[in-house]
Amino acid sequence: MNRNFVTRTQELVYELRVSDVMSEDVITVTPENLMSELRYVLRDNRISGVPVVSKGKLKGIISMEDYIKWLCDNDTDCQINDRMTKNIITIFEDEPVIRAINKFEHLGFGRLPVLKRETGEIAGVITKGDIIAGLLNKLDIDYRQSEMSMERPDCIFDIITADKSKMIFEYKVEGGNIKKAGSSASGLKATLKKMGIFPQVIRRAAIATYEAEMNLIFYTYGGLIMATIEHDKIYLHIVDNGPGIADIEQAMRPGFSTAPEWVRELGFGAGMGLQNIKSCTDKMHIESIPGKGTKLELEIKMDGKK
Repeated sequence: MNRNFVTRTQELVYELRVSDVMSEDVITVTPENLMSELRYVLRDNRISGVPVVSKGKLKGIISMEDYIKWLCDNDTDCQINDRMTKNIITIFEDEPVIRAINKFEHLGFGRLPVLKRETGEIAGVITKGDIIAGLLNKLDIDYRQSEMSMERPDCIFDIITADKSKMIFEYKVEGGNIKKAGSSASGLKATLKKMGIFPQVIRRAAIATYEAEMNLIFYTYGGLIMATIEHDKIYLHIVDNGPGIADIEQAMRPGFSTAPEWVRELGFGAGMGLQNIKSCTDKMHIESIPGKGTKLELEIKMDGKK
């Protein structure tokens, strides 16, 4: 990620939700269906795997690989329940698309069942192709909207008469609260848009804030994100009361991660969070005391680039 230019596509993977790009028309089978029937389901629908559902609840996944293995084992016909994968990785429909991308890269999957958070019922399926199609569609919509209105709203600092002015916004982040993940970054992004800040600056601030917010949720007991907006810069101050970082230099190395297993199962913990933050900012400073917490200070210039 180039800090001098964050693309709209890079921003969209944080902005769009899984429900925006997933396929809702899902082909499913039941645990009671026979393996001999699976061949026709996969062939007729041109798919390589299918969710196994009973009474709206996801029970497992059965794939072409499972079918081929069943054939090679020369087993007699049996129910899909006997051959399906029951320990399945899923994603919720309200999660950002970046989580699906992270899971695909980390786990090597081609598709993920999508669940409704409140009921646990299957809502759809998301694939890499769905993500690409969804991004292209949103980019097309953005382009047509920009053609209709080429003017940028007046920046709020252009209409303020003062020798110096600044605005401060604070966002509290609760450690471990996955349901609210990304809400601080979304709130700041919406505020910056209303202030008339250049889109390129907003993208960089939103992505840096999102990555910092996820670190607070996954690795700390909670913390605070404070955004100070001046006419020429955005300052982001992130503090937490977490376990701290023992070796900051090591933590900054791409790929280094201390993520627990539950974080990795969510598709995170690839060790790129701090790197992504650094790539989106002009200045980055970390102070950390093991056992007490970490302070992260970021600076993004209002360079006016669109």
